[in-house]
Amino acid sequence: MKNLALIASLLFCFTACNNAGETAGASVTTGEEQTTGAGQSAVQDDESGKDIVKIAVGSKDHTTLVATLKAAAYVDVISNAGPFTVFAPVNAAFDKLPKEVLADLLKPENKDKLRSVLEYHVYVGVLKDALLGDGMVYGMASGENITIGNKDGKLTVNGANIVASIPATNGIIHVVDAVLLAPAK
Repeated sequence: MKNLALIASLLFCFTACNNAGETAGASVTTGEEQTTGAGQSAVQDDESGKDIVKIAVGSKDHTTLVATLKAAAYVDVISNAGPFTVFAPVNAAFDKLPKEVLADLLKPENKDKLRSVLEYHVYVGVLKDALLGDGMVYGMASGENITIGNKDGKLTVNGANIVASIPATNGIIHVVDAVLLAPAK
């Protein structure tokens, strides 16, 4: 009887291991395209809260930001566990840039430059409103610093207005009305 139970256990483990191996390399559908071996952004989960990228994708005001994240191959980075604080410019903020600047950044050969611009919008950690004191300086993922302003309860980052704050499962989004550009070196 013990042998029968042992054989049944081994068969179960063998079947489970084979099935796990089949799903590990399976295709994942993100809703737009099907990819194999996709990163965290491709995980389908309608039960959990939304991460920073899923919130941005669902926002009609952040379509340009989402396009830049895709062009810089930065979607999976910002979809990871974090925690991150993202200062997320709205579409109108990108519209304030000269058209040729954004067009140039979106070229495949400028992926690293675009990624650097995006990393200037990302802080590793969660900066809730209570941590956004006037004159506070924070080091961004790009290696450059930003400065917070807080005048009469109105928050700014490098002079850009923070118009909303949205919690995400992997951090927080502070919606801003301007694209943040690091100071020239």
